[in-house]
Amino acid sequence: MVRPDLSAFGHDPWWLMSAKALAVFVFLLLTVLVAILVERKVLGRMQMRFGPNRVGPYGLLQSLVDGIKLALKEGLMPTGVDKPLYLLAPIIAVIPAFMAFAVIPMGPVVSVFGHHTPLQLTDISVAVLYVLAVTSIGVYGIVLAGWASGSTYPLLGGLRSSAQVVSYEIAMGLSFAAVFLCAGTMSTSAIVAAQDGTWYVFLLLPSFLVYVTAMVGETNRAPFDLPEAEGELVGGFHTEYSSLKFAMFMLAEYVNMTTVSALATTLFLGGWRAPWPLSMWEGSNTGWWPLLWFTAKVWTFLFLFIWLRATLPRLRYDQFMAIGWKLLIPISLAWIMAVATLRSFDVNGVFPMILASLGFLAVLLIGLRLGRARGEPEQETPVQPFDPMAGGFPVPPLPGQASLAGAPWDEEFDMPIHNGKSLRIDAVRTSGSAHDA
Repeated sequence: MVRPDLSAFGHDPWWLMSAKALAVFVFLLLTVLVAILVERKVLGRMQMRFGPNRVGPYGLLQSLVDGIKLALKEGLMPTGVDKPLYLLAPIIAVIPAFMAFAVIPMGPVVSVFGHHTPLQLTDISVAVLYVLAVTSIGVYGIVLAGWASGSTYPLLGGLRSSAQVVSYEIAMGLSFAAVFLCAGTMSTSAIVAAQDGTWYVFLLLPSFLVYVTAMVGETNRAPFDLPEAEGELVGGFHTEYSSLKFAMFMLAEYVNMTTVSALATTLFLGGWRAPWPLSMWEGSNTGWWPLLWFTAKVWTFLFLFIWLRATLPRLRYDQFMAIGWKLLIPISLAWIMAVATLRSFDVNGVFPMILASLGFLAVLLIGLRLGRARGEPEQETPVQPFDPMAGGFPVPPLPGQASLAGAPWDEEFDMPIHNGKSLRIDAVRTSGSAHDA
């Protein structure tokens, strides 16, 4: 491991440290306000409708007004809640989201009123592990919110969130291991410095793809928003929350989105370094310009979150957990072994690493394709007839069942026809509702 150079940190006066902490706080708050507005606008355009366009010019004040409205609403508290934990849960969810941004480098060393300071609050030799540790604490707020609400649906949402964090943080941590092997350090500023020539998104493409998938699952965003799935959990862990407490959960979600996007920028997209061809300009990576490049990269990932929400349907929970345990974790382990093998043979060139990444992905795709093709052929199971109105109200059929509502009727044999075949429905026809349908 390379010992990181942390000599630029720890020398700022108290007022400069306070100003930097306040600047990070304001940056995250403004990002949340803009992200909510942009998400509603983009979703509206993608769904061929208008987004917010009434409050303020072009609807630009919609997020601010929504925040004020939530803060002024009456805070309801159900009778069966555990009051201390019920009130503490939103705070536990919000504070770690802000703390994780303390070690994110947003720019190089700049001059502020004669003091030379990096555009980063602080840095330590295990900064990435600090981010993982702090962000994992936030799930306690969600679990406690579900438990303290004294209701079944919030409890199920909290349990789902804890299971997601366990499975997807393993894959996320394994994707970081390849970065540590290439950079030789866990310091965020040193990792950005190590990408001076080539970004790790090109050298470690499998790790980047695993991380992007894991960060969406980590933040409980669509299509992985199972802890708050409206279809089966009403609203999930925050069903019993209202007013400012509900706003804190929303704030924690969007701050976490910004944090994981900034971490992806730091580890794989060169951090605050300018992209090509802007990097050909000598002053692109000096002064305050890198703050602009960093913000643009973070917003690229935020737009990805919005895009996924607008296009992909929500997965079933068992499918979601299978992706984490059966796909992402094995892929990450195999890729770490490949990177460690290349490092042991002292393979440090750009082109060998790129070829190794592309070769690994090609082998993975071929293996998945062959595994699916060589799978046991599905045995055709007889279709079981199903009456959706047997209980007095319509219900959907289970896999392997065929709904008789609207099916053509074989008058000769007095039974319905499904896929060209007549079905025996002696037990189902008792109510006669299928024939009536």
